[in-house]
Amino acid sequence: MADGISSFWGPVTSTIECCEKNYAFSSYIAEFYNTISNIPTVLLALIGLANALRQGFEKRFSVLHISNMILAIGSMFYHATLQKVQQQGDETPMIWEMLLYMYILYSPDWHYRSTMPTFLFLYGAIFAVAHSILRYDIGFKLHYVILCLLCIPRMYKYYIYTEDASAKRLARLYLLTLLLGIFCWVIDRGFCEKISHWTINPQGHALWHGFMGLSSYFANTFLMFCRAQQRGWAPKVLHLMGILPYVKIEKPKTQ
Repeated sequence: MADGISSFWGPVTSTIECCEKNYAFSSYIAEFYNTISNIPTVLLALIGLANALRQGFEKRFSVLHISNMILAIGSMFYHATLQKVQQQGDETPMIWEMLLYMYILYSPDWHYRSTMPTFLFLYGAIFAVAHSILRYDIGFKLHYVILCLLCIPRMYKYYIYTEDASAKRLARLYLLTLLLGIFCWVIDRGFCEKISHWTINPQGHALWHGFMGLSSYFANTFLMFCRAQQRGWAPKVLHLMGILPYVKIEKPKTQ
């Protein structure tokens, strides 16, 4: 929310502002809570990346965790500055990440291995250029929602074909945190005028970041389990410090 306070970054040029008072804590950070709320996503992605590398998962999962980090860092820059260029750096990786999810979900049954990654790469590159020039708003949101919806049938297929109870729980946690995140986003966007008069702002958009970070981690871990099962790596869901789930695999000696 704009309040006229001078800042290091100059006037707000982004097309979207959230329901948080600008520069309340520092002249260098426009939306403080919306900025720092991305840190858990970075940490979760680092844990997922370390697990993927340590156990020798396919490179696609390392790239997926890295893309989660890039998205979170881009979001931090955007909310810290509220500048149009940084907004592009937040929104474009969102589309790239969904294209990566589509590749991971659909590629195992795709017979022409080179066509899918080539198409998705070109699609992502064309979108990035077009979005930087045309700067969609509603169009971007619809585009993102459509890509998310395209992933749902495949996620559901993986869920119903997975018999492991712990893996199914990962999928349910993914869905729960996703829905909670969407709820917080809608409340923050739709009821900002009322919320701004409350004594305590619940920081709905910051909660969206937190829930989406958890949702991404649960989705990634579930997909890693499913892929390990496809490869015959005997996956098991264990818990780091008894809390955070991760996938443990045992590759055959021939692999």
